[in-house]
Amino acid sequence: MTRKDIINDPEFGNKAEAYEAFDDIPTNPNLGRTIGDVINARYGRREMLRGMLGVSATTALFGTSALIAPATARAASPTASRYTFDELAAGNDQTHHVAQGYDAEILLRWGDPIMADAPEFDVMNQTAAAQLKQFGYNNDYVGFVPLNADGTRGLLCVNHEYTNEEVMFPGLGRQDRDAFRGMTPELIDIEMAAHGGSVVEIAQDSSGKWSVVRDGSMNRRITPLDTAMTLSGPAAGHARLKTNDDPAGVNVIGTINNCAGGLTPWGTWLMAEENFHGYFWTDTLDAEGKPDLTAQPEAKQMKRYGVPGMWYAWGTRYDRYNIDKEPNMPNKFGWVVEVDPMDPASTPVKRTALGRFRHEGAETTVSSDGRLVVYMGDDNRFDYQYKYVSTGTVSEDKSANGSLLDEGTLYVARFDADGTIAWLPLVHGEGPLTAANGFHDQGDVLIDTRLAADLLGATPMDRPEDAQPRGDGTAYVMLTNNTRRKADDVNAANPRADSSFGHIIEIKEDGGNHAAVSGTWSILVKCGDPAIAEVGAQWNPETSADGWFGSPDNCAIDADGRLWVSTDQGSNWGKTGKSDGLYAVETEGDGRGTSKLFFRCPVGGEMCGPYFTGDGETLFLAVQHPGTDGTKDLKGFERNSTFEDPATRWPDFDPAMPPRPSIVVVTKQGGGKIAV
Repeated sequence: MTRKDIINDPEFGNKAEAYEAFDDIPTNPNLGRTIGDVINARYGRREMLRGMLGVSATTALFGTSALIAPATARAASPTASRYTFDELAAGNDQTHHVAQGYDAEILLRWGDPIMADAPEFDVMNQTAAAQLKQFGYNNDYVGFVPLNADGTRGLLCVNHEYTNEEVMFPGLGRQDRDAFRGMTPELIDIEMAAHGGSVVEIAQDSSGKWSVVRDGSMNRRITPLDTAMTLSGPAAGHARLKTNDDPAGVNVIGTINNCAGGLTPWGTWLMAEENFHGYFWTDTLDAEGKPDLTAQPEAKQMKRYGVPGMWYAWGTRYDRYNIDKEPNMPNKFGWVVEVDPMDPASTPVKRTALGRFRHEGAETTVSSDGRLVVYMGDDNRFDYQYKYVSTGTVSEDKSANGSLLDEGTLYVARFDADGTIAWLPLVHGEGPLTAANGFHDQGDVLIDTRLAADLLGATPMDRPEDAQPRGDGTAYVMLTNNTRRKADDVNAANPRADSSFGHIIEIKEDGGNHAAVSGTWSILVKCGDPAIAEVGAQWNPETSADGWFGSPDNCAIDADGRLWVSTDQGSNWGKTGKSDGLYAVETEGDGRGTSKLFFRCPVGGEMCGPYFTGDGETLFLAVQHPGTDGTKDLKGFERNSTFEDPATRWPDFDPAMPPRPSIVVVTKQGGGKIAV
């Protein structure tokens, strides 16, 4: 199926849905041994295809309680979980819901002023100048940096991943189906100003309520429109990063498609660049209207990364997004960007030592020997799981830690059938990473991280997204789905064709040391409805009908070491009948593999974040693109949303306002830790 076919397919109601479908097409040619094949070898294909496991495997996955409990989901036992709250009922409607006993208040919405001199939001008269001082669109990652000892004042760091122009601008509608004819230069600039990130000071009053400090001296917008950045590390200054506006190859304007991210131990913010390929343009098309890369010197690399995607019209306005005019520019994106939120005058830095791919996140921890470790997934079907380990150790002196993200080793994971994991170093000159295979230096290895990982024999995964480390040497990898898996390739990872549900893998690093180059792995849960045998889901039997979910995406570890998982079903939520939400997932003891629903989004929204404050008493959540995905499945609406006719007007419910991506802050009524 071509890009044009997908754009014109009536099944996809907006550009983002079509974009997601097009990205179902894997770019990895190295599919000889996927994670599903490995799991088959470990647990046995026949048993997995029947949706069952042997006694030893069942015990390993879910504990001994799974051997004696009924096979289908039932009401959760109140004593089976470390998470103390009454489970929320699953469903899908026009607003958000949170478990009983909790408040979920809107803290920030797209367009809210975040600077003292910012104008009030006027959705009918938007300008780029105004948007540069207002909260951006489609909030994804959320981090919190405390400004005082008791954590009642701090900086919220938020990524803005992408824009939905059909519900963002009046009278515009779908642009990708009409060659972006309605995207004027001013609208393009507004879109660009709505991307990137926001740093916003917030404060909690004596009643426990959080609010924005609009005149906060550190409040800041970071955008692809106007934010100057530098590149550092082994690829900085490389010939393949040199462009017409930057002959030195060390500078770039902006960051794009910032999905998940992380905070470093010294309080800087890591913004992960994910689907950067979709922003690049070409005027050189073949007879079928597809990009013609024949004349491109890096055609092989562009194909492996999906460049150019042509999902935005930015390349019609700015040469830097047109590969015909700036063929090296895509190499300046797909990195992890470090930002110091405490210094609004600081220049963000793209840290090339962490590799170039579609970064979903960049979650950090400190190894038992004091080194910085960053876990990162490459969010594409059949791509890889990575981690980075610094050479030096983390210092209490913040200024001494900058080199930790420039000097270290990037690893890619190989999941073996015996339940072990090997972290393979991506180092120039080692193994096949030599000039004979196109890698002339470490810069080449990092610019072409995907191709290097292909040669090392890493395990192609089912769309690895967020990966969250815990202090004891454990990490949880969210594998969202793989809808390109065919019927003759079903396996334990997704024992069904056209899988939409995904799974979660638990990694135990050797010696409890996150810097280890080996460890073990197991499946925590296989997602989907356990009551339908053909789905092949695997949950602890204590999981209720409300508690199971599909498409795990972002995750968080709270102050008590407990795992929380948010979901991103996209337009496929109709297959589960549930909106996206936040789930508490048990990882220990007899309750291992049990899940409970805590929060759910309005229709068409994706659950992002989540982030707990250090005391565990506040939870920040991001609801992205409300009222967009899969709205044709909402009973009583059953059509695609537009600016004038959306499926919901959350969170304002103002007839003059479209749906607005927003940050939600959750606290316990009467105070105290969440779910305790």
